[in-house]
Amino acid sequence: MEQLIRQRLSLHNGMIYSLYIFDRHSDCIFRREWHKDSGKKAGINDDMSKLIFGICLSLRNIARNLTDSDSFLTYSTSQYKTHYYETPSNLKLVLFTDLLTVSLVNELRQIYETLYVEYVVKNPLQTTEVKTIDNIMFSMGVDALIQSLPGYA
Repeated sequence: MEQLIRQRLSLHNGMIYSLYIFDRHSDCIFRREWHKDSGKKAGINDDMSKLIFGICLSLRNIARNLTDSDSFLTYSTSQYKTHYYETPSNLKLVLFTDLLTVSLVNELRQIYETLYVEYVVKNPLQTTEVKTIDNIMFSMGVDALIQSLPGYA
């Protein structure tokens, strides 16, 4: 039995569900979903985005108070794992995966450094206060990066 469990775990690379990007004002400026479960409600409303932001902010603050450092990178529940990356400009990237996915914090950093900075920050047509990211190159870059990961199967 133990060997069967180990074998299944070794074949499973994890599953990537969704990515949220929040600005410094707690507004969700980007949301992308992959591998939607047909048995669950389709789409995430604005209230759910605010709940996601709130729980990440609360857990980050608890971690800072307990450790005196920015050590909050992931948290897990019985159903999913959340990967968290916060930029120096207080942009927050939150990625939801299944429990078996290894930490993807470096990939979130890569989304920020290579895609967000290149296609949103350096975009001369983008206003200084981003309300939503509707840049097709950014969206395509995020999709390509996520789809290249082992957890996207």
